[in-house]
Amino acid sequence: MSSSNQADLDRPIWTALTTKQAHLGQGDGLARRYHPDVAPFAALASETPAAYQALHQLLRPHEQVALLSAERIGPVDGLQATYLGVIHQMVAPHRETGSTDDQDVMRLGHADASDMLDLVQKTKPGPFGKRTGEMGHYIGIRDRGRLIAMAGERMRLDGYVEISAVCVDEDHRGKGLAGRLMKLLRKDIEQRGETPFLHVFSDNLSAIQLYERLGFQLRRTFHLNRIGHADPDSTAVL
Repeated sequence: MSSSNQADLDRPIWTALTTKQAHLGQGDGLARRYHPDVAPFAALASETPAAYQALHQLLRPHEQVALLSAERIGPVDGLQATYLGVIHQMVAPHRETGSTDDQDVMRLGHADASDMLDLVQKTKPGPFGKRTGEMGHYIGIRDRGRLIAMAGERMRLDGYVEISAVCVDEDHRGKGLAGRLMKLLRKDIEQRGETPFLHVFSDNLSAIQLYERLGFQLRRTFHLNRIGHADPDSTAVL
């Protein structure tokens, strides 16, 4: 892993929004964010008052975004920060060599968007909007027509692809479906010459144990923060 790659992983949201996923976001050289219906994430070029002001200009009243930071964010003029917890960034440094099972697995697309949103609302794997599916490839499994399991790609950096939205319907858990889908995604990512990574809350021990069994290793930790206007009622719509 080169030093430039490590720097990209240290700033995954900013790197994605200024390179491969710039078309899915908005902002300038100080602050950028994904379009609200794509993902709730934003990032700063650096944690300066000017960058926070630029982020303020990107937010409508009552609108909030999520930022990763090396340290917990303190008070910021004009903005309110809510601390959400510690995030583990995990990377799969070695290629998947085990067998994969693609039986009944299908590629998900625009026609599946409603079912994908329904599954996410039931299982709560993390942020997922109407256009999140545009961020990368998504695959899933149906049972008698109903989508019961899903996983896909979210942030894309040079040489790295994030696996996200791994979820299984409650009635079908314990069957290894999440692991199957993750192995297939990982194999596909690696065949493209890229390395998979992911983010997970530090207290989600069952998920972390699954990811470790699948060959993912902790690379570093972040703090996750929700940012919005400090007093949205007194701010005009941008």
